Amino acid sequence: MTKRRLGMVMDPIEKIKPWKDSSFAMMLEAQSRGWQIFYMRIDDLYMENSISYATYQMVEVTDNNDDWFRVTGEGCCRLDSLDAIFMRKDPPFNLEYIYSTYLLEQAEENGTLVVNKPSSLRDCNEKLYTRSFPECCVDSRISRNPERLLEFITEHQDVIIKPLDGMGGQSIFRVKAGDTNTNVILETVTNRGKSQTMAQRYIPEITEGDKRILMINGEPVPYSLARIPAKGENRGNIAAGASTRGQPLSERDHWLCQQIGPKLREKGLIFVGLDVIGDYVTEINVTSPTCIRELDNEFNLNISADLFNCVEQLISA
Repeated sequence: MTKRRLGMVMDPIEKIKPWKDSSFAMMLEAQSRGWQIFYMRIDDLYMENSISYATYQMVEVTDNNDDWFRVTGEGCCRLDSLDAIFMRKDPPFNLEYIYSTYLLEQAEENGTLVVNKPSSLRDCNEKLYTRSFPECCVDSRISRNPERLLEFITEHQDVIIKPLDGMGGQSIFRVKAGDTNTNVILETVTNRGKSQTMAQRYIPEITEGDKRILMINGEPVPYSLARIPAKGENRGNIAAGASTRGQPLSERDHWLCQQIGPKLREKGLIFVGLDVIGDYVTEINVTSPTCIRELDNEFNLNISADLFNCVEQLISA
């Protein structure tokens, strides 16, 4: 029987932290099922005469924090020769990222399953896509005009300001009305009025954690990972020093997932991370959601197995 072939587009594998890396968890599961793993980086993708290709390294992975992969071969292949491609390149979501989605789209058009769907990666900005679910979200405003954002701060008194293209808590500010640093914060985040910026009403329940809920083809994993800000911090990001605590989904969490899940399925967003603070969705992460390994370890799960069950069903359909 011919082995299935997985293309994994990701950041340098030699630099990951295998004990917490979700892409690595996916690779371990793929290998356990007999898939061949074609590891590639975004700069390995190219197009020739309207056909997308990539140079790759064939890798084998081991769940060992000191020695987690070895290269067993290398070469070049048409992207549409692969059964599935996981696009797991971390932001920044820039023009180079967008160009790569067009290359992946050519493979998708010829029958390769791309996770997540390239056009939806382009369409569904992780902050802006929340607009599709206003009933699930807190009051917000998006503008590149510092004065409009200042009006929002004055109206709501306590606000979170963040860029639309950040990750890991980068350039996120909490601003209260009357703060003497407000103008310089708005100038910085909007790049002096050149960059669209999001303002959201501050949600006090952040002290209980910024919950990451993982969704597989529109269905939630039954546990979330609450990322609790470090002392003196407002950001519930692990990269910003947050601690973590797993917990079952609440009734409100399930309701939020029911509102959002069908649209994710419709748009081919197979693996997604919802960020939830209190009762509200604050972001819908579609590029490279994380937290698989933390939830697996705490609740004896195998989230990657659920993901590959879904992927194999979609390939066979």
